[in-house]
Amino acid sequence: MTLIAIDLGTTNSLVSVFEEDGPVLIPNALGDFLTPSAVGLNKANEVIVGAEAKDRLVTHPDRTYARFKRYMGTNRDFRLGRKTYRAEELSAMVLRSLKDDAERHLGKPVERAIISVPAYFNDVQRKATYAAGKMAGLQIERLINEPTAAALAYGLNTLSDENTFLVIDLGGGTFDVSILEIFDGIMEVRSSAGDAFLGGEDFTDSIVKEFGAQKKIDLSSLSPKSMGLLRDLADRAKRELSSKEEVGVKFKLGEEQIPLTLTRAKFDEITRPLIEKLRQPIKRAISDAGLKADGIDRVVLVGGATRMPIVRQNVTKLLGLFPEHKIDPDQVVALGAAVQAGLVDRHEALEDVVMTDVCPFTLGTDVSRKLGEGRYDHGAFQPIIERNTVIPVSRVATNHAMEIGQQNVSISIFQGESPRVKDNVFLGKIDVALPKKQEHHEAIDIRFTYDVSGILEVLVTVLSTQKTSRMILEGNPGSLSQEEIEKRFKALEKLKIHPKDKSENAAVIARLERAYENQLGHVREEISFRLSQFMTVLEGQKDTDIKIARDELMKWLDGIESMDIF
Repeated sequence: MTLIAIDLGTTNSLVSVFEEDGPVLIPNALGDFLTPSAVGLNKANEVIVGAEAKDRLVTHPDRTYARFKRYMGTNRDFRLGRKTYRAEELSAMVLRSLKDDAERHLGKPVERAIISVPAYFNDVQRKATYAAGKMAGLQIERLINEPTAAALAYGLNTLSDENTFLVIDLGGGTFDVSILEIFDGIMEVRSSAGDAFLGGEDFTDSIVKEFGAQKKIDLSSLSPKSMGLLRDLADRAKRELSSKEEVGVKFKLGEEQIPLTLTRAKFDEITRPLIEKLRQPIKRAISDAGLKADGIDRVVLVGGATRMPIVRQNVTKLLGLFPEHKIDPDQVVALGAAVQAGLVDRHEALEDVVMTDVCPFTLGTDVSRKLGEGRYDHGAFQPIIERNTVIPVSRVATNHAMEIGQQNVSISIFQGESPRVKDNVFLGKIDVALPKKQEHHEAIDIRFTYDVSGILEVLVTVLSTQKTSRMILEGNPGSLSQEEIEKRFKALEKLKIHPKDKSENAAVIARLERAYENQLGHVREEISFRLSQFMTVLEGQKDTDIKIARDELMKWLDGIESMDIF
């Protein structure tokens, strides 16, 4: 079955496919690649999607919706006629329209899809995206982070080069940053950061407020139709300011035509707070990748909102590099998602391409910490797999029962970056029985294994009995059979060995211990210190850090062992 790729955007959506000559965009019924992410009702109370719905946003704002992607995974309702819909249901209508376009273009049924999502979408938002796909009659094979997709589109023809590039994706409603590295034909995501509630629509909102302030218009008193018209004028002004120093529009309010003007200098002034919000995720992504700004070789701009001069100027100033935008920023994610579809289907044209991604949020459990006699701090967050860890990955943490003789322990799983679990996203809970008549605080190993499809396996092992409890948390519940899940985690068994027990690391430890036996004095002290350092790195369970430390140790040991004593 054909596997299509969909860029489900806040403002516009696209569909694509990977063919013999590479990724190809699929036009909609109007011959356009961009399908507005808008849904509404026409005069006959029939659901309409795309350009027809977008055109009615101004004239019939009470019967048309856009920007609903921002509310994926929430309880926000949208009323169309007599019915109410959730954001994923409206998104499903857009996906269904794109599916129909693909089937008409390809001349055959389409049931499988890759969908791009903001890198900073959490588990709830990703599950909502899966649900939208299912409602549209699609089996979602995988979600791909938008900046990762863009990197695939840009990096496909430069796999022979070695460089590190930063992808800045500013769409209509979301902002993402990813840092990727290309080496030996491999594209590896190093880090991702972003803001799921920052995009081009917020720049439009700033213009609306400025227009209101210019003529002292009470925006809260405007009818939905008048507000829709003012917003449409603001959006037009935003686009024109990309090529002009000043724009003028006329806003019809009742019988009055109100002239409104905006200069690029004023636009830059009123959107400065938004530009400041863009800087923090960029800095976080660079920091999480263990880099400095001068370690970035290329900067790639993605998303229609990156056309704004103020965005390009500030990116250039912040990073000291002129950004690239040779591929249409509105199309690049869909093209890259098509490459991912080709990878999933093992297309022969992509046999030499390897792509890795990262876990966008930290995964962990709740813990209680003893503060004193009878006093505990409950609800602290214990990270097990930290954000921006390359996936697939397996990590383990060892905890202890709070009390001697405790009969059971309840472990809750969370996703997020807050030190308190109440501020993170709850994913699930597993209850584990402890042996009776304990004479000590029972030790428990908690192992998280996370695969590229967003499936999290939680294994909890009581160390005194070696009894293990297991829980599977699926990003897309029901999309994989139990047999398929078991097969995937069977293939990941090698990840479940603690780094200190892996042969290459155990060999280094044995070599250090042997060198310690053969040396005396300050050399012996140095060996002991380096062994302690290496064991600390191993406990961190970060493969990249371990490899760097191991390589450095091997070189140092080569020098020690080759010392001429004669």
